[in-house]
Amino acid sequence: MTKGRIEAFSDGVLAIIITIMVLELRPPEGSRIEDLQVLAPVLVSYVLSFAYIGIYWNNHHHLFQAVRTIGGRVLWANLHLLFWLSLIPFGTAWMGEREFASGPVAVYGAVLLLAAIAYFILVRALIAIQPDDAPLAAAIGTDTKGKVSPLLYAAAIPIALVAPWVSFGIYVLVAMIWIVPDTRIERTIAR
Repeated sequence: MTKGRIEAFSDGVLAIIITIMVLELRPPEGSRIEDLQVLAPVLVSYVLSFAYIGIYWNNHHHLFQAVRTIGGRVLWANLHLLFWLSLIPFGTAWMGEREFASGPVAVYGAVLLLAAIAYFILVRALIAIQPDDAPLAAAIGTDTKGKVSPLLYAAAIPIALVAPWVSFGIYVLVAMIWIVPDTRIERTIAR
């Protein structure tokens, strides 16, 4: 299998995930702008989740631009990542519909944590099979963002049980850290 096929498959899955999330959005009962207020938690959770899927799509794209080969381990690692990302619509809907109650916010964080771990595994699987002169390992470097993000999610999960808005703020913070595409890969490839 070529890396183009794995990219195309992943793109399709991520597009479906976004479609599922948007289909969960229901119009308000009334016809006034004020009627949208009742949907605010649903819309806020959707916006954050859309940003997360976009971040994963963008970084996945950059990651695969820096690889030369893929193998069976990479295919499974990629499916592992897509599995956890496919649960984001569930977490998004539950969190928004329950107005950021502690349980749904904690579960949302658990999904984000497991997706981050899966992405880390994918990166390591890709690095392991690249030729010595491939740019990926140099581009990833120490991967500070990739190591700090799971720690923040892990901290946010128990916090959600007592202060869900603090956890939600942590999820927003991690998204802000990642919202700028990973320029390390672009710079390394350009050299």
